[in-house]
Amino acid sequence: MRDLTKGTPAKLIFLFTIPLLVGNIFQQFYNMVDMIIVGQTLGKGALAAVGSTGSITFLIIGFAQGLSAGLSIITAQRFGAKEYRRVKRSFAVSVMISLAVTVILTALSLIFIDPLLHLMQTPADIYQQAKEFISIILGGMVASMAFNLLSNMIRALGDSRTPLLFLIFAVIINVVLDLVFIINFNMGVAGAAWATIIAQLASSIMCYIYILKKIPLLQLKKRDFYVRKEEYRVHLNAGLPMAFQSSIIAIGTVILQAALNSLGTDVVAAQAAAGRIDQFATQPMMSFGVTMATFTGQNFGAKKYRRILIGVKQCLMMSIGFSILAGIAVIFFGQNFVALFVARSETNVFELAQVYFNANASMYWILAILFILRYTLQGLGQAKIPTIAGIMELFMRSFAAIFLTRLFGYHGAVLASPLAWAGSVAVLVYSYLKAIKELRRLAEAQEQEELPLN
Repeated sequence: MRDLTKGTPAKLIFLFTIPLLVGNIFQQFYNMVDMIIVGQTLGKGALAAVGSTGSITFLIIGFAQGLSAGLSIITAQRFGAKEYRRVKRSFAVSVMISLAVTVILTALSLIFIDPLLHLMQTPADIYQQAKEFISIILGGMVASMAFNLLSNMIRALGDSRTPLLFLIFAVIINVVLDLVFIINFNMGVAGAAWATIIAQLASSIMCYIYILKKIPLLQLKKRDFYVRKEEYRVHLNAGLPMAFQSSIIAIGTVILQAALNSLGTDVVAAQAAAGRIDQFATQPMMSFGVTMATFTGQNFGAKKYRRILIGVKQCLMMSIGFSILAGIAVIFFGQNFVALFVARSETNVFELAQVYFNANASMYWILAILFILRYTLQGLGQAKIPTIAGIMELFMRSFAAIFLTRLFGYHGAVLASPLAWAGSVAVLVYSYLKAIKELRRLAEAQEQEELPLN
């Protein structure tokens, strides 16, 4: 466990972010491994089938992931305030809420999977494979939810290194099972889905064992589950806005994916490959943002307001710097990575992927700002404003999907994310400046009280 309320903010933020970044990259990696093996062994159609379901996964599992991230902020605030008994209660409440949400989401998603795929205009030639893959992923949602909840709770107590180690082990499991299920057992896209579920389940079990052996604060007894209804209200107020925020953003990607599906298999394959590379490149920005949620949560709980101001400023500088370097790398070298997914002979797919890179990578600096502002506000307990920003993202992505795609084809569709980022930042800036002003006021009042009397 690491206390983020003491020491140099920039150093602590950087050191906390590194394991988180490597962990996020590994998480993306074991998602990407599915795509690489599927694309190279089963062909372009199978790649498009798996890629076309990404937005549905984001919509449904993203809700569960956003919920667990929001719940862990309450835990981080209590840990920062050294209210250790309430940390246990927070974890117990989070387990109960997560379990209920997982059961409901799994049932609903499996019932409505066909209407969702039809709504997204999934091409007929990849429909069956897409349904097979996404049904297994959604049916095993409990594995994803368990890992996200347990790893977020461990990070809330300042440990970003341990979840990384478990992710690395999960990646190894996933790669091995992908090869065995797809190549040896000829399971097709279903093999890739089962490999992912088993890997997530393994990482969840490792998190649970680690908590039992190493983290007394998260070792629950029966009495920890007897909490007041107020505890559920507090946690739902933090978790649901972040969950809905993820889903609102995901609705925009679903609408966009439907528009892309209507443009043909080449476009879907290009978007799937370029999108995975894009997710890799943006991990530093996301990791800095997630770090700020924990850093802000702990320091806000400890009433170290000036320290939050310093940390946000330093983190913004680091994240924007990384975003510029990542953008340059993707624009000039992105096509080399597209070759991991599809054969070089698919020249149209490569050209479409470059269009995506040019539009998105040049705007990474906006995304860097977005992540820092969003997660800082969430760490301060202001979960509703980021949700409103998510609605703006939905609007901008929908605008690109419905209007720009019709006018300019794929060239219009690739503007969806940059427009969404800019719209979200426009909403967040006002609330962020207001929050900064309040933190300064609290810091000044605190410093005034500490002045010695003459």
